[in-house]
Amino acid sequence: MTTTLAVANQKGGVAKTTTVASLGVALSELEQRVLVVDLDPQACLTFSLGTDPEDLASAQSVQGVLLGDRPAADVLFGIPEGPDLLPATIELAAAEAVLLTRTGREHALRVALEPVRDEYDWVLLDCPPSLGILTVSALSAADAVLIPLQCETLSHRGVGQLLDTVYDVRRYTNRHLRVLGALPTMYDGRTRHARTVLNTITETYALVLLEPPIPKTIRFAEAPAAGRSILGTDREHRGALAYRELAASLVAGTCGRKGPLP
Repeated sequence: MTTTLAVANQKGGVAKTTTVASLGVALSELEQRVLVVDLDPQACLTFSLGTDPEDLASAQSVQGVLLGDRPAADVLFGIPEGPDLLPATIELAAAEAVLLTRTGREHALRVALEPVRDEYDWVLLDCPPSLGILTVSALSAADAVLIPLQCETLSHRGVGQLLDTVYDVRRYTNRHLRVLGALPTMYDGRTRHARTVLNTITETYALVLLEPPIPKTIRFAEAPAAGRSILGTDREHRGALAYRELAASLVAGTCGRKGPLP
C-alpha cells in the first residue's frame, strides 16, 4: 500500500523542504521505496537534492506532468541517497496559472501520479508556502498531511488557515484526508516560549504533536550546498537522528492520528 503524505504550511521558513528531503532519505534507509515531489516554484527541494533547476527544461519537471504534457515516469530522477525525485523549475508558477483555468484542477496531481504511485511505499509532497491550487491539489492527492510548525507565536495564524483549507478539501475533493499531526521544527527546548507555543497550538486545534521535535541547527542550512540531506552530510547529528526516529514511527504505523479530524 502506498501512502501519500503532503507536507504543508503556507507560512514560509518552517522546514517543509528540509522535512521532505530528510524524511525521504530516512525512509529510504529503512528500505522503503520513496518518491519526493517538488511542488514549489522556488524548486528548493530539487536544488537541495543535488539537481540545479536552471539546468532543467520545463518539460523535464513536474510542470509538464501536471499539464499532461509528459508522463511522470519520464521525468523522475534517481537520487544517490535513495528516493526518486519529481523536480520543479520556476516555470511551475506559470503552470499554476494554467491549472486555474482547467476543469478538475484540484485533481491534477492525483491523476498525474496514478501511473507511478503504486511503485512506491511513500510519496512525499513538498507544498509551496501558499494555499493556492498547487497546495490544494497536493491535499486532494494525499492520504494525510503533516504540518511542520516553527515554535513561535505567528505560527498560530498559519495553522488555523491551513486547517480551514483541510476541512474544505475533505468536504469537496478528498473526504479521506487526515491530519497526521504537527511536527515541531527549529525547536529549542530550553526556551519557555517554544514550549508554550506548542502547548497552545495543540490545545487550540486538537493536533497530535509528532515526536521527536526537530532541533534548531545550522547543519540543516549547510546540507543543500552539498546537494544532500543532513542524513548524508552529518549522519550522527541529532537532527538526522530525529528524522530517522520519525521515519521509523511512520513505517511502524505508530505516528500521528489514525482517524480524520474531529
